[in-house]
Amino acid sequence: MLKNWIKILYLTLLGLTLVACGQSSSQEDTSLRDVTEDGKLVVATETGFAPFVFKTLVDSKDTVVGSDVEMVKKIAEDLGVELDISEMSFDNVLSTVQSGKADIGISGISVTEERKKVFDFSIPYYTATNKLIIKKTDSQKLIVLDAFSGLSVAAQKGSIQESVVKEQLAEAHLISLTHTGEMINQLKNGQVAAVVLEEPIAKGYVEKNPDLMIADIELDSSASDAYAIALPKGSTALKAEIDKVLQKLIDSGQIEQMIQEAYDLSIKD
Repeated sequence: MLKNWIKILYLTLLGLTLVACGQSSSQEDTSLRDVTEDGKLVVATETGFAPFVFKTLVDSKDTVVGSDVEMVKKIAEDLGVELDISEMSFDNVLSTVQSGKADIGISGISVTEERKKVFDFSIPYYTATNKLIIKKTDSQKLIVLDAFSGLSVAAQKGSIQESVVKEQLAEAHLISLTHTGEMINQLKNGQVAAVVLEEPIAKGYVEKNPDLMIADIELDSSASDAYAIALPKGSTALKAEIDKVLQKLIDSGQIEQMIQEAYDLSIKD
């Protein structure tokens, strides 16, 4: 009987040890090792965010370019891996990163307290204020926020700009659309009265559309966007390496240079 009890106790302890090991293993951070062993950094992005991420012809080939793209090229280079860019809608960028199907997500992704519960973020690499784009023909009519009462204002689905419309243009009708180009087209066609975009992106669209302008209306500065790279929750090791590269790019002024060069490219005919 004693031998049987000893055997039962042994098996119980062994089972507990295996469970503990399994839990420890499931919590292990393999984010950096996975990237280096795969030999590639998988990046989820949406391409309607010039100058950060957009598409243009390079050597007659439709190519994903932009300052965020140049930034992640530097990160991949530092990690000694290839860059694998996957293009998708903005809301799918976040869900793809959350599921771990992509190592990181870019496209001017804003850091919010809600998103911090679901994602890890790199250090912020850029801060942009939000602007309202309107038609020039409305420049004398849409001069204060109250003027948008009852009007439709577009923001990208899944973006921080949806919250800007809800909180700062509460009497307007929020129209959530998937693509930035779609929002601009609806503005030009009179289906919406305004579009909310980050300033660098807004400037790019206004530069290419002479019938549009940035409204002379200041939105709440607390709604400024701190852009960062999104990672799956628990990607501590990969985040640490990314932060090192970003800090060098920020300190050297290369981030600002990348943004300016990408902006100049985005407004070329």
